[in-house]
Amino acid sequence: MSYVAPAIKEKFETLSVDLKNVILERNVELYTIHDLIEVLDEIVKEADQDGV
Repeated sequence: MSYVAPAIKEKFETLSVDLKNVILERNVELYTIHDLIEVLDEIVKEADQDGV
């Protein structure tokens, strides 16, 4: 189950619903903005590999 720390909840909520769902499906723990950026970077890299 994913976790988003209160410290970055406001930033997380600015993302689109679809993107938030993709992040939450990954069962990640996001404590800092750097954690969030890392997950977003992984999503972008995967999309590039898939040709999306």
